[in-house]
Amino acid sequence: MRQCGFRRILFTMTQIEIIAAGRMKNTPFYDLWAEYHKRCTWPVTMTEIEAKSQADEIKKLQEKIRPDAFVFALDERGKSLSSPDFSKKIQDLMDQGRPSIQFIIGGADGLNEDIRKRADYLLSFGVQTWPHMMVRAMLMEQIYRARQIVAGHPYHRA
Repeated sequence: MRQCGFRRILFTMTQIEIIAAGRMKNTPFYDLWAEYHKRCTWPVTMTEIEAKSQADEIKKLQEKIRPDAFVFALDERGKSLSSPDFSKKIQDLMDQGRPSIQFIIGGADGLNEDIRKRADYLLSFGVQTWPHMMVRAMLMEQIYRARQIVAGHPYHRA
């Protein structure tokens, strides 16, 4: 068997996971989330957590956080990023070979201090409070937009 001089490159795509409290069900928010998810070529999954109490919710969210993941916690006290900056942040993590990027969205009572401390980045969609079902759709649109920016697609207009 001859070697042709090419190096074999193993390509792995960073997995993007949205971990969110509560079930989205069949709502207009779900339809919007699904539309952007369908358009996005990056591998994005959503894990929904159902809990009987806030303490149970926090415990279940923490159990889903991977030790090797870069974790964004969505929190109104976090930092806002422009769409191009968000795109650059995601692309930089992929270029670094991060195996997993996780976005954590709490329920009606938000996230506790332990999850905020574990997060690598506290991300805010502004100082206003948004329904967590709406945040999922907004986040999926921003992930899709980030993909389009990286691809040089005109979807994002500066």
